Parts: sequence; structure tokens; C-alpha cells
Amino acid sequence: MAQLSSRELLARVKDLAAHEREATAVLIAHLAELDRRRLYLAEGYSSLFTYCTQVLHLSEHAAYRRIEAARVVRRLPVILERLADGSLNLTTVGLLAAHLTSENHRDLLDKVQYKRRRHVEELVAHLHPQPPVPPTVRKLPSPAVSGETQGAPAPSLDGPPPAAAPTPLAAPPTIAPPATRPTIVAPLAPQRYKVQFTASAEVYQKLRSAQELLRHQIPDGDLAAIMDRALTALLHDLARQKLAATDRPRGSSGAAPGSRHIPAEVKRAVWLRDGGRCAFVGPSGRRCAERGFLEFHHVVPHSAGGEPTTDNVQLRCRAHNQYEVQLYFGPRGAPPVRETRAHYGKSHA
Repeated sequence: MAQLSSRELLARVKDLAAHEREATAVLIAHLAELDRRRLYLAEGYSSLFTYCTQVLHLSEHAAYRRIEAARVVRRLPVILERLADGSLNLTTVGLLAAHLTSENHRDLLDKVQYKRRRHVEELVAHLHPQPPVPPTVRKLPSPAVSGETQGAPAPSLDGPPPAAAPTPLAAPPTIAPPATRPTIVAPLAPQRYKVQFTASAEVYQKLRSAQELLRHQIPDGDLAAIMDRALTALLHDLARQKLAATDRPRGSSGAAPGSRHIPAEVKRAVWLRDGGRCAFVGPSGRRCAERGFLEFHHVVPHSAGGEPTTDNVQLRCRAHNQYEVQLYFGPRGAPPVRETRAHYGKSHA
């Protein structure tokens, strides 16, 4: 592979991915027929899942996804074609499986082709809205707490806060938090999301304090309303710090010649022009879609005489900022890493 040119390597990878999709579609078609005939029973296995994991040596996750797709394919064979051409993937099939019918499947499959999981989950939320989840904050069980602590009621923020000032919570035991409680953001219905995360005792106390201080404005202590206020204030502060956002922008005399400093009005103009998104465009014409870890990038580097003007500054994600530094200077002539890793409040290159 080392002897392949960059263009040849890209073409080879695309070709291999296409072959993998085709092979997966063929495997699913055969699993569907094997399942229909229940051939795994004669082989001494009680289920197709056991056969896939023990004979085909698929992982549990891979076996589950392929069996799920195989059973949908038995009802709707058109899914095989879409798996093979890449417009559909196994994750999407799994998310839609319970909602596909002979009447709606073509319309739904058209809507989700080439879509990411988040978009498919939002479509499912439209098809099958879920009721709002009740706001709740509970102390997680810990395997190392004493019997007395286990018997105590868990502190909760459910419902309205008490009229009297709450008794301060005892300090929790110093135990590492569970590692298997991921953050969850899932659509429940159109314009409604479930958000779940694990917080520290300090964050819990801040929520309690916010409930108490906002009782006149939010009498029921609704956590969603409190989080909305907190995030609105945070975003306003971040926009002011990182993007020089202001309700009353003042004119600027510009940066001094040779200065690396990017004036506030340039930052605001660049952010609005580039839409808060990496502005790198590759040879294929595709623009990077990244919106995180953004940095202000000098098209003509500062060290090569580039000035911090609106025309010479663009937004870049961290990866593309460093990539263009290496394109311009070469891998050995790039500035030190510490100069290229600051966030989008600073300039680079």
C-alpha cells in the first residue's frame, strides 16, 4: 500500500468499502433464507444468534444487527439493494425496523438515505412520539456505601422545591463514579428531547440553589426551564469572549502592521460569513462540516506576511488548521504545536 499514490489510495479505499457493502448485503440475504429454513436447528444451535456468534464468529453486536436486517429483508427485499449501494446502513435499518410497512417503506427509506443516526432518530420521534420524561435528579447507588447510607432516601429535585430552605446535603463518599453511565440525548417527539447525564454533588447543589433563587419566575422548579436560562447565559458569555459578540459594536482602527491580533470586528464578520463552521474546501469541492474546535485561520500565514483582515482570515476546525499549516510550511517547517492548538479565540498559522 505504501507504493500507492494518494489518489490511488483514496480510490482503492472507496472500492473496498463498496465491496464490503455488497458482501454484507449478500450475507444478510443468505441469513434471511437460513432463518426461514431454520437450518441452525439441524446444526445443533437453538437460535440464529447463537449460530452467528459461535459458527460465523460474529460479535454479539454484529450478529444482532445482521439478524435484525435479515428479518426485515424477508418482508421488504428492496432494503438489500439500498444496503449494497450504501444509501442505507444497518444502524438505520435497526432504528426503522419496527416502523416499516409495505405501505410506507419506500417513502421512509427515501427520507433516510445517506442520513446520520441523529436524523433517523428524529424521524422515528415524528413517527412514534413519546411522552415527556419527568424531570428527576437522583443520587446514584454506590457499591461502597454503608448500610445506613443505603437506607437513606435519595435526594431528588422532582417537583416543586420546598418552601423552607433545604437542609445541606452530607458530603458524598469519595468513590469513583461508574464508568458505564454515558450521556444520553435522544429525541422523544418533534421538538422534544430527553437529556440524561451524571452530575457531581457540586452540580446538584447548584441546581438546588438555582431552583430556590428562581422560585418567583419558575415556581415549579422546572429543570428544563432552569437549564434553558443557564445555557442562554452561558452562550451569551461565550459569544462575547470567543467571538467578540456585542449588542453595540464599535468601529476599530484595525490591527497594527505585523500584529497577530485579530480585531473584534474581523472576528464577528468572519464568524457570520463562514456560518460558525469550518470553511475548508477540499479538491472535490466538499466543504468540511465541523462546528467544534474552531479556530481563526490566516489564509496567508502571519509568519509569511498575512494580515488579520476579513479577506485573509477564515474559520477552520483544529484538524484542518494544522493540515493547512503543514501544506504551507511542510511537516518539518510547521510552527510548534502550542501555537496551533489554541481554540477559536486566538489566531493561527
